[in-house]
Amino acid sequence: MDKTEKILILYNEIEANLLSGLLSERNIPHLLRSYHDSALNGLWQTQKGWGHLQAPAKYREEILKIYKEMSDQMDHSDEIHEDPET
Repeated sequence: MDKTEKILILYNEIEANLLSGLLSERNIPHLLRSYHDSALNGLWQTQKGWGHLQAPAKYREEILKIYKEMSDQMDHSDEIHEDPET
């Protein structure tokens, strides 16, 4: 893998795993780095986020686009969509 850089901060493990799956499906190399520290029992994660995603710089724009699309869908996942035929 090429040299990686921090692309974005992730705020929970579900978000991290979902994004990682989407990137793997597209064969985009990446690493997830958790901020969990067992000595502090996860205290760092409540202040700084779950962790971050690293990837080669050439994938930055593509990753950010995928993340935005994923986030937009997650933001609407709690809305109730009623069936218009009922």
